[in-house]
Amino acid sequence: HQGLGSHRYRVTVRGPGGHSWGAFGLPNPAHALGRAIDYFDLAADAITRFGPRTSYNVGMIGGGTSVNSIPFEAWMEVDMRSESPENLQAIDEVFQRSVRRAVEESNTQRRDGAELSLEMELIGDRPSGEISESAPFVQQAIAVSRHLGIEPSLGRGSTDSNIPISQGIPAITIGGGGQGSGAHSPGEWFINRDGTLGIQRALLILLAQAGTGVTS
Repeated sequence: HQGLGSHRYRVTVRGPGGHSWGAFGLPNPAHALGRAIDYFDLAADAITRFGPRTSYNVGMIGGGTSVNSIPFEAWMEVDMRSESPENLQAIDEVFQRSVRRAVEESNTQRRDGAELSLEMELIGDRPSGEISESAPFVQQAIAVSRHLGIEPSLGRGSTDSNIPISQGIPAITIGGGGQGSGAHSPGEWFINRDGTLGIQRALLILLAQAGTGVTS
């Protein structure tokens, strides 16, 4: 019942490319990205260390064609999240400044060739928000869970519920049943233990929302 806001970007830096020895001195897109990540990591620390919980992650990075080639392109995908819309906007601005600064400095540092170009594409934008724990929809979900022997744990997440919640429309995201841990790590695991409870819970919540007097 609590939506976690997030911004996601794909950043692409392009340059002329060339041989690592013969064309040394050309601007290097990979070096620019490395510098951008360093600047962003240092500047974002102040935002994430205090106040509403906020996070950032460089989740993917790539580019280049061989170890002895200056890449003509390098890219990264970055995820930023916050409980606070203000903090999310603040860390977004820090991110963009860090990337632009890194590319500008790499262009100034170059000894030869054309400048690097920068493309920043917003690939994800989920607004934050929440509905009260006392809202009927949330209370129905709690009652159904307990009826099935499940003690509900209320929390905040970045899901499809974000959009309606941000518009003031009651919405929740529920578990699908089973047990697991280590999400998105090499040690991630899932056991489909009592997985049918997830289906039963979803159906009962739906019926509770429909109300009395419903016929097939």
